Amino acid sequence: MAPEGDQRSGLQPYLDSLRQELQVPDSTLLSVLLALLAVALTLLVWKLIRGRKSSRRTVLLVGLCDSGKTLLFVRLLTGTYRNTQTSITDSSAVYRVSNDKGSSVTLIDLPGHESLRLQFLEKFKATARAIVFVVDSVAFQREVKDVAEFLYQVLTDCSVLKNALPLLIACNKQDITMAKSAKLIQQQLEKELNTLRVTRSAAPSTLDGSTSSGTAQLGKKGKEFDFSQLPMKVELVECSARGSKAEEGSADIEDLEKWLARIA
Repeated sequence: MAPEGDQRSGLQPYLDSLRQELQVPDSTLLSVLLALLAVALTLLVWKLIRGRKSSRRTVLLVGLCDSGKTLLFVRLLTGTYRNTQTSITDSSAVYRVSNDKGSSVTLIDLPGHESLRLQFLEKFKATARAIVFVVDSVAFQREVKDVAEFLYQVLTDCSVLKNALPLLIACNKQDITMAKSAKLIQQQLEKELNTLRVTRSAAPSTLDGSTSSGTAQLGKKGKEFDFSQLPMKVELVECSARGSKAEEGSADIEDLEKWLARIA
């Protein structure tokens, strides 16, 4: 039988080799493990983002009083014409969009009265997937400052900016001769929003250094404002909830329906 010392000296090279393999992993194996870890983390982040988005299934219809929000709401859901009146509460219903996935969203028509609209926006913005901002194209020239003021409040809301909610400006009542075009409405709104941004930035700040809680800077500092500067995509469409024949005909809301199908 071999002496114990000889046995240990014979095993020593194997022990040393094993120790080295445990301490210094193979570079190829390490690369594979790192790649798998990166893929796993990417999938986890994607799943979390997708989960957050899928949990937001509402589309908010906002705008001033008499802009035609409620009739648009009714037309989208039923396709029929109905006389509507100013409401002081919200209305909601499930809307099935026209796309291959058969998706659906919950439309919520929010009150347009000045004393209520921000209150209801605050209530529903956390679940919003997108926003439709309805404009009265006929009264726009007269209401441009009020429209821009409300739109400014929507666009500078921190929650809206953080979630980069897609926003559609629906230029309604295009069936009436005096209606302003979407292009003109966009130009006027960008001009008014730029003016509001300048005046708001010059306003005295609060004790914590902010001008208003829950709001953020609009657009890029030092540049004339336009919608392309925002983190969310802003689009404009021309539409008519009433239609050219009112209750006897159909609404002209095809572009609005296509937009809803894209964001659903």
